[in-house]
Amino acid sequence: MKTHYDLSDAQFEQAFQEATLAPQLFSHEAHLRLAWIHIKNYGIDDAITNITAQIKNYTHVLKAEDKYNETVTVAAIRAVYHFMLKKEFEHFEDFIAAFPRLRTNFKDLLATHYGFDIFTEAQAKSSFIQPDLLPFD
Repeated sequence: MKTHYDLSDAQFEQAFQEATLAPQLFSHEAHLRLAWIHIKNYGIDDAITNITAQIKNYTHVLKAEDKYNETVTVAAIRAVYHFMLKKEFEHFEDFIAAFPRLRTNFKDLLATHYGFDIFTEAQAKSSFIQPDLLPFD
């Protein structure tokens, strides 16, 4: 398997939930896809709850807990949700094609919300920090 697109949405969601997804398949884009699937299937609040728990478990299984960042995870989910509210798509590939900034300029996109580097901030790794510049909602 070369990419997360080789899996259906249901297969991708299940593999991630069971922490059996190959680590090389969990790219930034795959993270966005996971958010899109969960928001579409469970709503924004449950998506945040589900994904944060699943990523924590996934990084634990991989013995890579230090890679988890709560603020980046929640911010990514909220950013996907923001764009999902603009237009509905049946397939993630169409969604990400319509909103390429999520994939190509993600750090810049988050910089409009945060006046500091949430990727390196120690507190951001362990707990969600609300944006200090522009709220998500």
